[in-house]
Amino acid sequence: MASNLTASASSSPSLPLSVSAQVGVAILTLAFVLGFPGNLFVVWSVLCRVKKRSVTCLLVLNLAAADAFVLLSAPIFLRYLAGGRGWEFGSAACKLVHYLSSVNMFVSIYLICLMSVDRWLAVTRPFLSQRMRTKRSLLVILLGVWMMAFVLSLPMPFYRSDRTIFLRNNFSLNFCTPYHWGSVGHQVFQYLFETIMACLLPFTLITTCYSSVICRLRSAMFQRKGQGSRLILLIIGTFALFWLPYHIINITEVVGLLLDSGTVKQAAKTARPNVTAFAYFSSAVNPILYVFAGSSHIRHAGLSFMAKLFENTNSESRTTSTRTSRSGSSPDESSVLHTLSVKLGKPFGGRHKEKGISAQSKEADAKDWAELNTLASV
Repeated sequence: MASNLTASASSSPSLPLSVSAQVGVAILTLAFVLGFPGNLFVVWSVLCRVKKRSVTCLLVLNLAAADAFVLLSAPIFLRYLAGGRGWEFGSAACKLVHYLSSVNMFVSIYLICLMSVDRWLAVTRPFLSQRMRTKRSLLVILLGVWMMAFVLSLPMPFYRSDRTIFLRNNFSLNFCTPYHWGSVGHQVFQYLFETIMACLLPFTLITTCYSSVICRLRSAMFQRKGQGSRLILLIIGTFALFWLPYHIINITEVVGLLLDSGTVKQAAKTARPNVTAFAYFSSAVNPILYVFAGSSHIRHAGLSFMAKLFENTNSESRTTSTRTSRSGSSPDESSVLHTLSVKLGKPFGGRHKEKGISAQSKEADAKDWAELNTLASV
């Protein structure tokens, strides 16, 4: 049946390309041309050029792999939009490509969440961060993220269908369109589920982590603007920029469905193809960000400039997580003692770069402790 419909569509004249389709074709073409080779270059740089891979580096590797994989579907969508012959690839491909696009959306946002949590742990819980920064624990967490993305994307293939549209003069075309069995409840569920699980919850976590990090760094005596922090903030910002319109349209359509407003529903349906293509372009942006972030290394490192960028994130992570633990006390004790010692007008003498500490140094530290504890109790 599907083959007959495809044959019928292929023997029919093609439809003219609408303005919306032209915009979609332009966005998808640019995304594929820039994003696919760019993400492959990131994967190659991490696997072949980076010697010591930080947590941020490995998360970027997974993000680039997911983006490169989903961009492989761009030629199919380009054929669908530009060919003017409808969907020619069958029902299974219709469901599969949208399912993989949904997986990419969830993988991307939850990898970004992991970057934020890792930064939060490195700043606020350095000892815990060091214990968790093992290859085994990271592989388990990454496997969990991928499995969760595949599970959260399961509704997508059920809400896509290869449908036949009969036009004039016995002319019919297949289209890969949303399908909700005529149920308003299913439409509301799909759009709310996507927005809550891929926008509201993860961005709440990201905002909470970075708010805590900013407060911690402002209250501590060591403030350091690292390459890794800037890179992660750029990734978060661009992801929000490209996906926020998509989720706004989701909410708009839900409002239209609940209020039974034809105008609102039509506006959302009209805007959905373009915001979807815009969100798809987010998979191509990250390599461009890495080029700008690592531009200072291009002159002397050549094609290895991206490896230098990721190695810098590794050294920054070590510095951030160990800076508060040099005294051998807890991070909270260090910050309190340091603050009190500044108020006293003299540095705290509990930090020693040498491994051996003389008895005289220990005595001095004990006096400092006694004096500081007295001040703290007052």
